[in-house]
Amino acid sequence: MSDASTFFRNFIRNPIQVGAVLPSSPGLAEMMVRSVDWESARAVIEYGPGTGVFTERIGECLRPESRFFSIEKSPELASRTRARCPDAVVLEASVADVEKLCRDQGIDQVDAILCGLPWAAFPESLQNECFDAMLRVLRPGGQFATFAYWQGVLLPAGRRFAKRLHSTFGEVRRSPTVWRNVPPAFVYRCRL
Repeated sequence: MSDASTFFRNFIRNPIQVGAVLPSSPGLAEMMVRSVDWESARAVIEYGPGTGVFTERIGECLRPESRFFSIEKSPELASRTRARCPDAVVLEASVADVEKLCRDQGIDQVDAILCGLPWAAFPESLQNECFDAMLRVLRPGGQFATFAYWQGVLLPAGRRFAKRLHSTFGEVRRSPTVWRNVPPAFVYRCRL
């Protein structure tokens, strides 16, 4: 079964958790990894790897001494990511449990988090729970990269999330649009 059909099936089962009908494009993966200072990133987490498009590219950027793991809630998508990236640690869990997962992996603070979660599809309570947990592990000066679909920016949850980014991070920038992604998207590049 292809990545696209696996992703679509997971979207149909749980559209709020998956948030898109197709996996992210290689162009969006490249835009995401450009958001991180790989020379200084020693502890990196990926939220919501889906079928592993970002995971694969992250693995190419990591320094040999860096620690890395992904958090994926869907067992089927976690399995797909493991098959695509056999050297990656992919944990089946909620990102709301990131503090415990970091302890289990021997990580005190995280330098960078790359995120494929559909924030605009989340209710406010889930946005807050996941975001607050992330801020407890991200070190001062830490980097956070997440993408948004252009149509999601117009939704109340998308506007609320953008406002949250700007009120939390000292620096929030938008990447150029990746038009060859379905749907078109951009990356929020944030630093505490």
